[in-house]
This record gives sequence, structure tokens and C-alpha cells, in this order.
Amino acid sequence: MENKQNEKEKIVRNYLKGGKLTVIPSQLKKKLYILEYLAEGLSAEVKYHEKEINEYIKKYHEDFATIRREFIVQGIMTRENNIYQLNSRDKWRRIS
Repeated sequence: MENKQNEKEKIVRNYLKGGKLTVIPSQLKKKLYILEYLAEGLSAEVKYHEKEINEYIKKYHEDFATIRREFIVQGIMTRENNIYQLNSRDKWRRIS
């Protein structure tokens, strides 16, 4: 578990410079670590409008649409009628 945490921290440091995501990783494992990191700033109790999610993601990267879509594809969030909500962690795609 500690090795996984260290690996996540290293990947986050490599991809976030000055608080900004330099590039969206193409390798799934790295992408999942980054998405997990970004999702940690969201609350499971809050239902977000699409515009709110976009603004949150824009703090990290300009391509908010891709990251928002990845949140859905990887099971991190659900979307219904342009309302987004964080899923419980057991529904998130696992890092192997």
C-alpha cells in the first residue's frame, strides 16, 4: 500500500507543475492516479452542475471536457441531466 502511495505521489508530482496538469497521461495507470488526485478535491455529498465541474477542472487543465468525460468513463462520477456526482470509491476503476 505504501509503495502504491509513493508511486501515486511521484506521478502526480511529474504531471502537475505549479498546480497545473501539464498533459493528460495516455497510460491508463498514470491517468487513473491523476484523475483520483483531481477527484479528491470534490465532495461526494455535493451535486455539481456541469459548469461547476468545468470550472473546477479548468483550475488544473484547459481541456475540461476530456477530463470530465474520463471522470464518467472511469466510474469516478455519474452524470444525469447535466448534474454530476462523485461515486463511492468502490465504483472507481481500479489501478492494477
